Amino acid sequence: MNIKTKEEIAIMKEGGSRLASILQELLDLSQPGVTLLSIDTRADELIAAAGGFPSFKTVKGYSHATCLCLNDEVVHGVPNERVLKEGDLLTIDIGLVYQGLHTDTAWTKIMQSAENKEQSEVQKDKEQFLKIGEEALWKGIREARVGNRIGNISKVIQETIEGAGYSIVKTLVGHGVGRELHEAPQVPNFLKGDIGSTSELEEGMTIAIEPIYAVGGGDIVYSNTDGWTLATKDRSLSAECEHTIAITAGEPLVLTGGAT
Repeated sequence: MNIKTKEEIAIMKEGGSRLASILQELLDLSQPGVTLLSIDTRADELIAAAGGFPSFKTVKGYSHATCLCLNDEVVHGVPNERVLKEGDLLTIDIGLVYQGLHTDTAWTKIMQSAENKEQSEVQKDKEQFLKIGEEALWKGIREARVGNRIGNISKVIQETIEGAGYSIVKTLVGHGVGRELHEAPQVPNFLKGDIGSTSELEEGMTIAIEPIYAVGGGDIVYSNTDGWTLATKDRSLSAECEHTIAITAGEPLVLTGGAT
């Protein structure tokens, strides 16, 4: 396991706080009529101003600060000139390298203009869909404590998502994060086997917990020819919410808290 020192966790907490502020500004910027590329450009500017570097640009072949996914797109959406429309679901996934250490966060938002606050049944369904993911995330975070195992996190996320009638995207998982963007251990959003067979949580571990789920089935396919963007096979809506957290001797420490 990649155990971090208290000094490293303090750096990640500072970097994560800066990343949370960046994500919040990007969510506020994201409105109908805005292009995905303009959101990514702003992310680059904000990361530079925060004294960091885009984590995703450390991934071989990827040249953007964010992954931006619309509607049925699940992960790794490449920013482009598409324009956000009323009712779109937008997921912003973003990482920051700060003083050599990574933090990773994501959030999904419904596009709704200020003059269109009337809630349709479709809008209410989308809001409920996102609410369940956020609930699963926080339940998972509460299980991230010394003495528990990865499976405790996986189990409560799966029960929350599937209990609401949605599907886990099982081929995509949370992960350790810190010295690298992706480290051991994997943090699945479902329990395979028994909890006792999964990795034990230890003080000093830093992990990204990220429920990734869909309204319909959980199977995914490449959605286009960019070689990155993955979407639900049945084209049903998808969402993701993610925080980087640290395992401490007491309560879990959310390193990227702040985004809504």
